[in-house]
Amino acid sequence: MAKLLYVQTSGIDTPERLYAPFVLAMTAKAMGDDAIIYFVIKGVTVVKKDNAEKIKMGNFPPLSELMKQARESGVEMMVCDRSSELLGIDKGEIVDGVKIVGAATLNQLVLEADGVLYF
Repeated sequence: MAKLLYVQTSGIDTPERLYAPFVLAMTAKAMGDDAIIYFVIKGVTVVKKDNAEKIKMGNFPPLSELMKQARESGVEMMVCDRSSELLGIDKGEIVDGVKIVGAATLNQLVLEADGVLYF
């Protein structure tokens, strides 16, 4: 089983960059691999409550639906507490099911991953 890490640095201001990590992470889970999406820098805006509901592109469902599907498929989601603080997003404003972690966690995840993709 491979460990795949998807680092979401892009935020709601670039919606075209938001779908791929969820699609790829769910695909990894379907293939029997571990998948984590880590939200850092502007990526934190994606997991702020009510933001994902506003994102819809093409024939895809709203981003909030994809997030729900990813969570249900076993994709683990983490958000950097320091990036949240930097952007003024309170821990209570993060959607349910997203683990709030320290910045050092990203370093450890990268070292443990078999593959890392950044969006």
